[in-house]
Amino acid sequence: MNIEVGTRHMPLLECLSSETRVRIIEMLRERPMYVKEIADELALSSAIVTKHIQKLESAGIVSTRLAAGSRGKQKVCTLSLEQLVLRFRAADRTNEEPRHPSSYSVSIPVGHYTRYQVKPSCGLASPRKLIGLLDDPRYFAEPEHVEAHHLWFASGYVEYQVPNYLVGDARVKEIRIAMEIGAEAPGYKEDWPSDISFSLNGIPLGAWTCPGDFGSQRGLLNPDWWGAEHSQHGVLKTLLVNEEGSYIDGVRMSDTTAEALGLTSGSDIRLRILSAEDARYPGGVSLYGSRFGNYAHDIEVTVGY
Repeated sequence: MNIEVGTRHMPLLECLSSETRVRIIEMLRERPMYVKEIADELALSSAIVTKHIQKLESAGIVSTRLAAGSRGKQKVCTLSLEQLVLRFRAADRTNEEPRHPSSYSVSIPVGHYTRYQVKPSCGLASPRKLIGLLDDPRYFAEPEHVEAHHLWFASGYVEYQVPNYLVGDARVKEIRIAMEIGAEAPGYKEDWPSDISFSLNGIPLGAWTCPGDFGSQRGLLNPDWWGAEHSQHGVLKTLLVNEEGSYIDGVRMSDTTAEALGLTSGSDIRLRILSAEDARYPGGVSLYGSRFGNYAHDIEVTVGY
């Protein structure tokens, strides 16, 4: 978010004037949390924390939703604002244009892959049920796969078609992709590294080593029927391809730039997520959508041009 400092943004600016609210932001940076968890950690009552959360939510910094907890339905708080830029001077359009004056964003459900090649252990789950049989790759072709909010495979890939809304002579200058992702072990195993590779249109962006397949703590958004013996959540990772290279959470992966992708109006934009059998750590992939895991969003893509 990029805002000009002024009175019309007072609700947001006031949020940052409270040490308690800043501490809540620091806590939610690590993971989504129940209101009760935040209250316990801050040694405050749930009622006081709820008021702080309401202010953060009204400012667009935090989002909340109800999820099943140990004491019935509880409010889960998630950090929804990735960054905030405060402008104290009005932008001087005559000397310097914004780096990427135009962009669009899309949410791609994890079940909306367009190509796949996977090997067991593998499977698909919607918020209501398992889709097909476990460890049978044939069910990745089941039409119901579009309803999946969680999928996993021990090796192979899934590929997603990102909508291309460019017109005229516009060219892609930046792509940002955020997803909740983990490794895939039988059942789950926290210490299970996996080299996960990413590419766009067959051009490698780089690889990241996921530390494990996380299951010791229940995913905050998982449906009640999802068993504790399964993988529970991933970690939130953000890929960025810009004019300088390719990054994951700000760490450089490769020299592949947006220019090297050559994306213009009419180009396909195909995102592939791969766990190769010949990788140093062939530990599989788990993906979590907006109703599984810890983060209430799907694969979020922003294209700047």
